[in-house]
Amino acid sequence: MTIRSHAAGLTTTEQIGQEISIAGWVNRRRDHGGVIFIDLRDKHGFVQVVCDPDRKDVFSLAESVRNEFCIQVKGLVRARPTGTENLDLITGKIEILCKELVILNTSVTPPFQLDDDNLSETTRLTHRVLDLRRPQMQKNLRLRYDVAMECRRYLDAAEFIDIETPMLTKSTPEGARDYLVPSRVHDGQFFALPQSPQLFKQLLMVAGFDRYYQIVKCFRDEDLRADRQPEFTQIDCETSFLNEIEIRDLFEDMIRHIFKKVMQVELANPFPVLTYAEAMKRFGSDKPDLRILMEFTDLTDVMKDVDFKVFSGPANSDNGRVVALRVPKGAEISRSEIDEYTKFVSIYGAKGLAWIKVNQVSEGRNGLQSPIVKNLHDAAIKAIIERTQAQDGDIIFFGADTTKVVNDAIGALRVKIGLSDWSKAKGFFNDSWQPLWVVDFPMFDYDEENARWVACHHPFTSPKDEHLAILDKDPGQCLAKAYDMVLNGWEIGGGSVRIHQESVQSEVFRALKINEVEAQEKFGFLLDALKYGAPPHGGIAFGLDRIVTMMTGADSIRDVIAFPKTQRAQCLLTQAPSPVDEKQLRELHIRLRNTTQNVS
Repeated sequence: MTIRSHAAGLTTTEQIGQEISIAGWVNRRRDHGGVIFIDLRDKHGFVQVVCDPDRKDVFSLAESVRNEFCIQVKGLVRARPTGTENLDLITGKIEILCKELVILNTSVTPPFQLDDDNLSETTRLTHRVLDLRRPQMQKNLRLRYDVAMECRRYLDAAEFIDIETPMLTKSTPEGARDYLVPSRVHDGQFFALPQSPQLFKQLLMVAGFDRYYQIVKCFRDEDLRADRQPEFTQIDCETSFLNEIEIRDLFEDMIRHIFKKVMQVELANPFPVLTYAEAMKRFGSDKPDLRILMEFTDLTDVMKDVDFKVFSGPANSDNGRVVALRVPKGAEISRSEIDEYTKFVSIYGAKGLAWIKVNQVSEGRNGLQSPIVKNLHDAAIKAIIERTQAQDGDIIFFGADTTKVVNDAIGALRVKIGLSDWSKAKGFFNDSWQPLWVVDFPMFDYDEENARWVACHHPFTSPKDEHLAILDKDPGQCLAKAYDMVLNGWEIGGGSVRIHQESVQSEVFRALKINEVEAQEKFGFLLDALKYGAPPHGGIAFGLDRIVTMMTGADSIRDVIAFPKTQRAQCLLTQAPSPVDEKQLRELHIRLRNTTQNVS
């Protein structure tokens, strides 16, 4: 017997007069004056089933049905009575007159109503199977599938092939902490779960596969937040014989293709391009949200000789910066709100938040309201007004500290104000999709604590051709052939042109103070491969979880992953991680130290 001839949630007026068989879950049972209505749910949606008392066997069984029972219904599709239609549903103009009802399986009382929108995340993750039955979660994971399929279609048409790379590999320093897997066969030795397929995809280019991709799990043992998971999914791509601009063009087109096919959204063509230096100067961030119509004004030069040490100190420091952030019409922001913003920027290391309310520009100093105005000379005040293009009714916030603190604090303040309901109501937020490329990243960053240069991306990123000559002399001035794709303030993808010559790779290792012995021990297999005519190559990896999160408007990537971990890297559904028995530990040559006692 056919359990299901039609999808419950897709039944329409086209089936009126037909007898069909549908199956799914009872979303709700309603008894209306002797007639029982069952809202039957499947992955496509809901349909109304009517059980009349004149069919006593069906009606009696329907009385016993409860929420989340799995049932089969055979019945006649008919039009709903006039005035009872529900135009919000695909099935809203019809109903199924039940002629046969089969309970495929009963259900205990669910811990929550599936249409409850106020569930705690702990409840949802503990009962994830039921949570996944909810229409929004069904929609999220369906959209995730659609994104992956459109990605595959695009890459297949572009002659990329899907090649798997190992999940048990060698531990190499790539930025985050590795997840380690002890070997039973090799006593005292460990595999690592890959942070990315970086080294293997480079080896595939050396092997001549030319265009590779994977939609692949990656693992990083790091502290979590809303957009991070210990295991996450990348759209990982690598290609040979393309330069930096050609790679960007190829994958920019892929993202446009995905958004058009999945969301019916036309993204900009081409995407805007900002250098890292310009992004930091204007927005204090290498992933600026261009929907927010506010940006920094640099005032470092004009604050060098003011009496206000809070400004002049950083302005005269080699690593200091002074910026202004004009908020149009922001003079109406209350003092209590300013105090809240002051607390907010302190999270990022700011010692305070100076401000000026612009009441009337034409009155100069007298038209400004702020406790700091008296400490600024006329030239500084004139520069502030002219450079920020301040108007009557504006407020100007200031950041003055080390460059990092200013960028972090005022950059975060820009986002906080820009995404607020107030900003949106005032029209200082462009509610649209705003992609861009950020390029020309620094090759290295200096680690003060360990007195050494570290790679900003990873040590296999190629420096700009014109900067090869200064790798050993002035690493801090080297720029990389690296690029990030940013969308609405989220980095959704990042990549680079790789080093394809062993001599250049060795030179980069020397700049990072990785000696030949260490380099051979950690990356010998890559360095050896580069000696065999490695082609110029580069690639990019996109965060599938992040892209889908943005498309669905979810608050966290946990809402677009079937079985995610919590922010403490736990699975509440399976209670992982969990202890293992002593026998398993002995097989792995592992003994646990009792951490509850002092160990000498």
